[in-house]
Amino acid sequence: MNQTDRPQPSQTMRVGAAILGNALEFYDFTVYAAFAVWLAKAFFPADNPNTSLLLTVATFGVGFVARPLGGILIGAYADRYGRKPAMTLTIWLMALGTGMIGLLPTYDQIGLLAPVLLVLARLLQGFSTGGEMGPATTYLLESAPAHRKGFFGSWQLASQNLGSLFSALVGLGLAFLITPGANDSWGWRIPFLLGILIAPVGYFIRRNLDETLDTETAHASVGGVLSDILANHWGKIVLCILLISGATIGQYFFLYTATYAINTLHYSQSWAMTANFATFVVGTIFALLGGALADRYSLKTIAVVPRIIVTLLFYPALLLVVSSGSPVVYVVTVAVLMAFHAMSGGAGIILIPLIFPAIVRTSGLSIAYALGVTIFGGTAQLVFTGIIGATGDKLSWVWYVVAMGVVSLLATMAIQLPEGLERRRDSAAQNAAVASSSS
Repeated sequence: MNQTDRPQPSQTMRVGAAILGNALEFYDFTVYAAFAVWLAKAFFPADNPNTSLLLTVATFGVGFVARPLGGILIGAYADRYGRKPAMTLTIWLMALGTGMIGLLPTYDQIGLLAPVLLVLARLLQGFSTGGEMGPATTYLLESAPAHRKGFFGSWQLASQNLGSLFSALVGLGLAFLITPGANDSWGWRIPFLLGILIAPVGYFIRRNLDETLDTETAHASVGGVLSDILANHWGKIVLCILLISGATIGQYFFLYTATYAINTLHYSQSWAMTANFATFVVGTIFALLGGALADRYSLKTIAVVPRIIVTLLFYPALLLVVSSGSPVVYVVTVAVLMAFHAMSGGAGIILIPLIFPAIVRTSGLSIAYALGVTIFGGTAQLVFTGIIGATGDKLSWVWYVVAMGVVSLLATMAIQLPEGLERRRDSAAQNAAVASSSS
């Protein structure tokens, strides 16, 4: 059945299932970043709190090591057998990893085995998240009307922000509802135990989805998918990795806001979580705005112009934060930066799958995204913390964000979309372009 012939409620349900599952996935993954300070005390006790935090942040990065493997294997699986079974698999894997963290004994209880098991849980989370993004985003685009692919596709970034928003909301609730001592002792487990709900909820909302992949035209095996993508599309993958570099470093700065506020700016937990909450509310709204504008105007223009603005604003904005010493200024500043970042990301994320043909679309997106996020996002918090520790300058890490933002901009401008997709006002032209890119 043609996509546009489907009843609207069915289409809405399919998109809702993809974004809710994606939001739950990223809630589980990003809650670790938001609660890094408390995990450091539980699993990496040390005389120097900076050393303890650095070890916790490094373990956060370990989760990214498994992302490329998840992207490669689950992405190829989705291109061979379908988007739906791939998304169902990632739901169960993520729940297992998150449940482990919530139930693990601490270092004081079982010694070195505690951080070892924490690393294993992070590897499971990373494998799952690496495999989730490609099928979910591809499913969103393939479920969308031809003239609204920008808005539908932007729900991918919006759903990540929704997951992070829920994480911040849980943290904010804990900050006000339980004492700091209780939070150190057992309160940090609550967000991870809540994350276990991802399995039954995710399975329930995804089990009745329609499949968008035409399996009759798919490759005969997972190996065939991988051979095709590596033999014929590796140049696109490299370009997409560079596109992702600056964007993902920016995204993980916003995940780092709570840790930065507490450890570097010495604000309270409640202010740190308020900043997180406000940031991801803004991020959700402006990601969707970016996608909607991409449907109306040039896709690349909406991806590029806000990225230029946020890159130019980053240093002076954070300088204002540090010099003011005001948590209110901090909350407002990171929210404004997130608005431009999310608008660019809402449009930019759509560029990647649209340059690949349908039979390798999920693999191309999954591999490029997983490698880009692993190399740049997975090391972002470690680099931020390390630069601050080495220089003693609260703003020294910002130049790293700015430099990679320039790299991301250049890669975005270099991407060539199929004819008819550069400007999105003409629905007929876009239909032809999508059909051509699917062949």
